[in-house]
Amino acid sequence: MIFDCDGTLVDSMPAHFEAWCEALSIYGAGGVFKEDVFIAMGGRPTRDIVVDLNSEYDLKLNPEAVALAKREAFLKRMGSVCLIREVADFARSLQGKVPMAIATGGSRHVIEKTLKAVGISDWFDEVVTAEDVAEGKPAPDVFLRAAKLMGVDPARCLALEDAPAGILAAQRAGMQVVAIPSPLASLDA
Repeated sequence: MIFDCDGTLVDSMPAHFEAWCEALSIYGAGGVFKEDVFIAMGGRPTRDIVVDLNSEYDLKLNPEAVALAKREAFLKRMGSVCLIREVADFARSLQGKVPMAIATGGSRHVIEKTLKAVGISDWFDEVVTAEDVAEGKPAPDVFLRAAKLMGVDPARCLALEDAPAGILAAQRAGMQVVAIPSPLASLDA
């Protein structure tokens, strides 16, 4: 069983969007990242998104600098993140019964702090981040690495994911996928 973290297991997307807005404003690009684009790019590594924003808006943002500013802005908002109860209850019910991992487009530092903040850092056998693989989502790398570390054939894995890039990544890894509706997307409904 492989879980995405942000937007799937943890309701952190509003804090991530606010952090993006703050980081981009610091570098003179406030307002370029609209919420619908943010949702569509969910699950992808921050640096990759900055590269895309540079291309789309003819910007020259430093991906590393923006990623660091975004990380710091998110960490200031850590108190607003919480578990997505239904997914967390499902994960809790599987503890000790099946191997479980996190496969995320986030950085290890932020994901470890997030899991600790919501009290579930000890639930998972493995945590694979964008920093642990050559290519982030939508490439299948994080899911394939998580399966390998758990010793489970990817075809026998079930992935829970909210973002289009993550769903595609899990499918590319040959896994069955359960698409989790994003709490942020449900606010528009």
